[in-house]
Amino acid sequence: MSERAGADETVRQWREEAGREDVVLLDGFHALKHALRFGADVRRAVAADPGAVRDLARELAPDVEADVVRLVRPAVLADLLPRVHPTGVAALAVRPDRAAGLAALRRMPRPAPVVVLDNPRNLGNVGAVVRLAAGFGATGVVTRGDLDPWHPNVVRAGAGLHYATTVERLALEELPPGPLYALDPEGEDIRGLTLPDGALLAFGSERHGISPELRARADHLVSLPMRPQVSSYNLATSVAMTLFHWGGPPAGPEEGGEDA
Repeated sequence: MSERAGADETVRQWREEAGREDVVLLDGFHALKHALRFGADVRRAVAADPGAVRDLARELAPDVEADVVRLVRPAVLADLLPRVHPTGVAALAVRPDRAAGLAALRRMPRPAPVVVLDNPRNLGNVGAVVRLAAGFGATGVVTRGDLDPWHPNVVRAGAGLHYATTVERLALEELPPGPLYALDPEGEDIRGLTLPDGALLAFGSERHGISPELRARADHLVSLPMRPQVSSYNLATSVAMTLFHWGGPPAGPEEGGEDA
């Protein structure tokens, strides 16, 4: 097969896979790296310069270098994507099995809380929360409302760490079991509380806070310490403070992360 024919076949296969409802875009090297580390079924990967991407894998993620070498094929990314990531690579991966994810959320006792986002509006904020939940080892992230937590921009902001935790969109009556701790300015100061591993930690939307129906469902209202006249924290910041209070920094063989 000629080089041109091979490139055309790569584009055809990409477009065929991208049309599947159960396939998501992994935008950039770090999303691909994390997805591979946490067992994603990566179907296609393309790069403007496959050699440069393989060098990046050798430098930053030697544990998945062999997979990157096996998967990445040359392509003109601008022909396939509306926006090309600075690392010059993109991939397509199958979403995790939903039944398995729901079972993980509902299993009791749980080793770590579930983060509940009540009608979030900002895709980047949701991705940042997924990244935090994965880093802290939370059981999962559940969203309520019309925002798709598997939207490509959420996966991009989450650096592919959707595959390191469970991410689902559920209605109020579908929430997993466990005591619900809702973050609310009128709640009890979090510094005097112990958050159980089986808790649901609920956070309101960036503008309106907790909805009345979720507030009514809550077992506890919890507030974060905040200086007077400061309106609010960013959603991801609130989640980070709450998860840190729950369990402290995540344990691991190394301190710190690989990328910002």
